Amino acid sequence: MGLLDKVERGIEKAVRNVFSTGSRARVEPVEIASKLRRELDNKSMTIAAGRTLAPNVFDVLLSEEDFGRAQEWGTPLAEELCDVVIQHVRSQGYILQGPVRISFRQDQEERAGHFEIASRTEKSTGGAAPAPQAPHANVPRPPTREPVRLQPVLDIAGQRYSLNAPSVVLGRSSEADILVDDTGVSRKHLEIRTQGGSSWAVDLGSTNGSYVNGHKVNGSVELTDGSTITMGRTKIIFRLIPLNTGGNA
Repeated sequence: MGLLDKVERGIEKAVRNVFSTGSRARVEPVEIASKLRRELDNKSMTIAAGRTLAPNVFDVLLSEEDFGRAQEWGTPLAEELCDVVIQHVRSQGYILQGPVRISFRQDQEERAGHFEIASRTEKSTGGAAPAPQAPHANVPRPPTREPVRLQPVLDIAGQRYSLNAPSVVLGRSSEADILVDDTGVSRKHLEIRTQGGSSWAVDLGSTNGSYVNGHKVNGSVELTDGSTITMGRTKIIFRLIPLNTGGNA
């Protein structure tokens, strides 16, 4: 059973009576859950050492009609939605700087059946939390701090190459570990060295040079998640992908 299916079933009993009457144009809990996941993906940002920071505070902006219904949903719905956020954060390997909080708020510009989500990142201060505008709708959750293993990869022209060896050579030669079909690329143009969880780009004396984030590589340059490597006319994106560490594999 999918996560959203579980959420929808878990909320159904708490809000069945609310949903049994009223206009057909209304906000459904599963729609809020789905939009929260998209908000996490859209607003997450990569920081140092390949760590991706996601927002932890969310305001669900509702019409007057839907806001009144949200106040009746109260804590059960807010708790389920906080769990949706935490599960998605874990599955994507994101990190949080504070507790997850979800609030329902009334917005006069929203029409019935429509809603928006405003998110932000707030650090945990250890002090008392401000009183929520919607009673029982602001439910703290502890931040996720699980260790995440990261796999370095290269994205080249729509293909992804995993950097599983300590040394990977890129170039136009068939002897290169990764073949780059570009006349502006030397036969053995660039080497990616990986050790101790860090990776470096090393130019191998190429004719046209190598560039990382627009700066010419002189010797070696350490790579971080999202670094752009340019060789000839080819652009390569260095990524750090979270590995699934669950199970007994």
